[in-house]
Amino acid sequence: MRVIFMGTPEFSVPVLDALVLAGHEVICVYCQPPRPAGRGKKDRSSPVQARAEALGLPVRNPISLKTTGAQAEFADLNADIAVVVAYGLILPQVILDAPAQGCLNIHASLLPRWRGAAPIHRAIMAGDAETGICIMQMEAGLDTGPVLLREATPIRSAETTIELHDRLGDMGARLIVDALAKLPDLTPEPQPEEGVTYAAKIDKAEARIDWEQPAEDVDRLIRGLSPFPGAWFEMGETRVKVLGSTLAGGEGVAGEVLDQTLRVACGTGAVQLTRLQRAGKAAQNVAVFQQGAQIASGTVLGKG
Repeated sequence: MRVIFMGTPEFSVPVLDALVLAGHEVICVYCQPPRPAGRGKKDRSSPVQARAEALGLPVRNPISLKTTGAQAEFADLNADIAVVVAYGLILPQVILDAPAQGCLNIHASLLPRWRGAAPIHRAIMAGDAETGICIMQMEAGLDTGPVLLREATPIRSAETTIELHDRLGDMGARLIVDALAKLPDLTPEPQPEEGVTYAAKIDKAEARIDWEQPAEDVDRLIRGLSPFPGAWFEMGETRVKVLGSTLAGGEGVAGEVLDQTLRVACGTGAVQLTRLQRAGKAAQNVAVFQQGAQIASGTVLGKG
């Protein structure tokens, strides 16, 4: 098929690779423009643009798809279908209608649960037992279109957002190739009206750890925000991100360090911190972190 691919972050790269490997003609790749990054704040291409250029594919970086010029350029590609995954721009109806067989979106949740921007983070933070991938026909609403294919996967007990992100990226790549191969035989299923939830964009204000919460909620917050933006606590005047944790036994004052391995008491129960990062430093496992930090048992994190 003649495919327009639309995606920007690392999550989208396995999908682009899978489409090319399956023999589809990717006639153009759309992604967000290069953005300033790194210490020098020089423009850096997105992971999708870098991969597309390595594959010798044409790339377009429109700031908007609402202009008549951008819409005409898109329509002139005469695509059979567009595949969209974490692109980052709203697609007007004229864009959705341009490919002969419309636009398919790869969404990282079991719709209608977790429509919106941050479905992987929110599934972990909410304590969902499972999540998955939906291949959805796009329409003007926010992730409201009928679903062509879906596949569920359990969320593992210590899994972080980045780990689940990578698993779902590979799953999405496999499912979209399957969907395109079976497209004439697939029946779009409208999403049920019950069970709709919205995965709001992560606000950095959510990231400060409240040790008064139950251990289960603290653990989910840590894993759900790892690696970005990273749940954090204060050690004196230093902010420390926590990038990994597991549930642990023990009780104490909320935020109290129960032993040298950084087992920390919560409102109820405790969590074992496993990976941490001080501001401006590399992430470290807890044993290496403690060699430098030496947070003593009995310390109450975030106090003084």
